[in-house]
Amino acid sequence: MRSLRRPESDLMAEAFLPYGRHWVDDEDIAAVADCLRSDWLTTGPRVEAFEKSFAEAVGARFALVCANGTAALHLAALAGGVDSDDLGIAPTMSFLASANGMRYAGAEIVFADADPDTGLVTPETFRAAIDKAGKPVKMAVVVHLNGQPVAMPEIGRIANENGIMLVEDACHALGGSYRDEDGSSASIGACRHSAMAVFSLHPVKTITMGEGGVITTNDEALIARLRLLRGHGMVREPSQFKNADMAFGQGGAPNPWYYEMQELGYNFRAPDFACALAQSQLAKLPMFAERRAAIKAEYDRLFDGFGDLVRPLAIASSVDPVLHLYPLLINFEALGKDRGQIMGELRQQGIGTQVHYIPIHRQPYYAERYGALDLPGADGYYAKALSIPYYPMMEVEDARRVAEAVRNVLRLNS
Repeated sequence: MRSLRRPESDLMAEAFLPYGRHWVDDEDIAAVADCLRSDWLTTGPRVEAFEKSFAEAVGARFALVCANGTAALHLAALAGGVDSDDLGIAPTMSFLASANGMRYAGAEIVFADADPDTGLVTPETFRAAIDKAGKPVKMAVVVHLNGQPVAMPEIGRIANENGIMLVEDACHALGGSYRDEDGSSASIGACRHSAMAVFSLHPVKTITMGEGGVITTNDEALIARLRLLRGHGMVREPSQFKNADMAFGQGGAPNPWYYEMQELGYNFRAPDFACALAQSQLAKLPMFAERRAAIKAEYDRLFDGFGDLVRPLAIASSVDPVLHLYPLLINFEALGKDRGQIMGELRQQGIGTQVHYIPIHRQPYYAERYGALDLPGADGYYAKALSIPYYPMMEVEDARRVAEAVRNVLRLNS
């Protein structure tokens, strides 16, 4: 594993290993400080510079940065024309925002089930959701859960056959790729089989800007809509003005103060100092990916051989993910163990854990709206999932400490 000095802040917290943690170093702090000393704190040059760098990093034509990943999903739904007359498909095994973005735009949600071993929407569960909808579906969101890509070529083909705009929820998946049908490598975010891909830059994600989201697309019309909706629906380009009497002076020149709100938009902007942090973080993406891969390899080795009692996440041979989370699938029932009790015992040993996620269709808001739904794959995955510490600050020795604590608490033989 690449040997690098970890940020000093980590040295103060070595006794406790949380399930996820950001890496911010002196280079990141200097980048933000330089921005704070500049003339621009928001709507300045660092926003556009980061967007350009991000698009290049994932192989997309365009990128738009916004306030957070949830805002990005909301903007994607609005830019895609989703409204109250529409149906949208969302994964139930995901964070709330994967469904809420389309719901904010007014759509009713049809939940897609998941593979019980990966938590991913599959071509089969995607088709089942389309069939269950009973009428045309406007948009579908699929999530690359834990950072592992779904079967994009096949799901993209199904979406295209059914006239569905496909959006990748790639909030876990920055830096990952999959093998396309022609054998080439497709980066997550390049949008080969989707209209848009959405990323989160929350502190526990692969890179961070504090709070932040990014949308990538190859469609000029979509990026124009996204930019408009991000900034109040406000237009400053004279060629687009509708009210000529107010917009132009006696000589025909546009009035320098003039702007128009031509539709209802939002203030979902991201400030320059956050983009300065994100730009600095993006430069470290290869290093972050390398360190995550090393921890994953050690965990895979340490948790091999326990059969159905404890299993690492199954990774398809056709993908090359940069994992955001490292979930173990634990058969709590067979072990006679309560998950909450296990989490408490691990915490007493300095090991933080989390569950990703409670299926969205189980949340009271959606259960009350759509009634009880039978989605056994997602429920099966949820029943076993436990995310253990996984982030680039960790060393191999930390992974060994985590594995030993898990084996001891679960009373597993080494």
